[in-house]
Parts: sequence; C-alpha cells; structure tokens
Amino acid sequence: MIELDLLTTHADRAYPILAGLVTPRPIAWVTTLNEDGSVNAAPFSFFNVFGVDPPLVIFAPGDRDDGSPKDTARNCRRTGEFVINLVDEALAETMVRTSASLPYGESETTHENLATTPSSVIAPPRITATPAALECKVHSIQQIGENRLVLGIVHRVQVREEFFDPNSLRVRGEKFHPIGRMSVPNWYCKTSDLFEIVRPP
Repeated sequence: MIELDLLTTHADRAYPILAGLVTPRPIAWVTTLNEDGSVNAAPFSFFNVFGVDPPLVIFAPGDRDDGSPKDTARNCRRTGEFVINLVDEALAETMVRTSASLPYGESETTHENLATTPSSVIAPPRITATPAALECKVHSIQQIGENRLVLGIVHRVQVREEFFDPNSLRVRGEKFHPIGRMSVPNWYCKTSDLFEIVRPP
C-alpha cells in the first residue's frame, strides 16, 4: 500500500487523490437565480443525500481560481433556494460544458439553449430535460477550512413518469440510470450495469 498524508506532504494533491478514489459520485447539476433573474446552471460532484427526516442534501461549491465564491454559492446565500437536477447520459456533454466559468450573470441555460421548467415551490427553475429534480431550500451554509457546504432541505421531487412506480412509490432502478463522476479531470461512468444482492431480514 502507498501511504499518503493529505494534511502535510500531499496536501496539494488532496483533491485529485480523493476525487479519484471516492467514486462513483452522483452529480448535482444545480440551478439558481442570478441577481437579474437569469438562470445559473453548474455541476458539482461533491454531493449526496444525507438524511430523510428532514430530507437533506449537501453539496460543496468551491471557489473560482481567484478565490471568489462561485455563482452558485453566491446565489444560494442570497436567495436561499436551489434545484438539484440529476444527469443522465443524454445530458452529460451539455452538463460538462456548463462547468466553464462565465461572467457572473451570464446564463449557462441561455448559452447552451437549455429549456427550463418552473419549479413548484421555489423560484429557480429545473432543467426540462433532466430525468429528476429536487427543489431545495437552503438550511445553512457552513465553512470548514476552504470547504463551503450548502445544506438543503428537499421540499419537492420531480421525476419523469417512466422512472417511478406510482403503486410502490419507488424509483424504477432498472430504468433510471444517472451518470456518475469518476477520476478527475475527465472521467465519468454509466450506471446501467447493475447487480442485485438481497439484504438479510
């Protein structure tokens, strides 16, 4: 085994090391509203669901290269609302393009001709083509060192009909295949190669 010290010797390599090992990671394609009302869309793979009572999600928008907060972080702090759009393979290339740094207020959805649909209970819209979207309100924003964590409570879930069984109220896992983030800088994975292991009672 190779031992790495992420607090001292290898601190400057912590991101590629951890992002390469802790995989696959789900992708939060977050939509927020800029000050002028335009829609910001940006992907984050430091993201997951962390509880259900209340339904809690956390994602970590980093800073720009100059140290200023990314637009998503600014918008979440100002408005207290965001949508997590989940990403399937059909949206992968467009999602990656929205990770480019645009000037604040310039809309990625306009830049990429992405249609949006109004949310049910919050102002930021969801991306129309997404297979599922979580409408969230900010619970809190925590700063731990250089890490900014946005904690959100999920108020509504929007799921395309083919991915949800209305009788069992379960996601159809055999049909829903979001992509995942793998090693940086350019690796992703599909989630269509599944296997089942029945849990003990």
